[in-house]
Amino acid sequence: MVTTIGGPKGDIASGLWQMLEPYLVAERVELDDLDVRGQGSGRIVRVMVDASDGLGVDRIAQLSRGVARLLDEADAMSDGYTLEVSSPGLERPLRRLAHFVKAVGREIDVKTRDPIDGAQRHRGVLEKVDDEALRLIVDGAPRTIPMGAVTKAQTVFRWEKAPKPGGKRGNR
Repeated sequence: MVTTIGGPKGDIASGLWQMLEPYLVAERVELDDLDVRGQGSGRIVRVMVDASDGLGVDRIAQLSRGVARLLDEADAMSDGYTLEVSSPGLERPLRRLAHFVKAVGREIDVKTRDPIDGAQRHRGVLEKVDDEALRLIVDGAPRTIPMGAVTKAQTVFRWEKAPKPGGKRGNR
């Protein structure tokens, strides 16, 4: 079963994961996350894919056609559905342990159910993670957060201001 922050996914998502993962592995991409929301013809199937060398729009479109074909052939969504296939993005949600493992060494933002060290929002560099807890460096100090306390987490992308072309000019 696929587990995420907030508990296990339903049987539909679990079955879809088992159906789609072999296809995506054969296409040399990772099934990073899968989410099924809504009911009936209003159902939305979100498939997040990732690859070590990145994914362009054309590649995601090709993968989307393949995923749709698999879903349709298996009649997995007999009531109809909307399919969204995308890559995780710069500020990606961290929902599975594998997501946190990939984010070690990066800055992340974590929200917790109850205050830990006086705060429910924690931003820092993810130092380590396991099934039980994650360890952030927040303002230079380590902070351990139990995985069960995490309600939401995502990576943080910082836009760095590029230096002006040509740099400073010296005396001539």
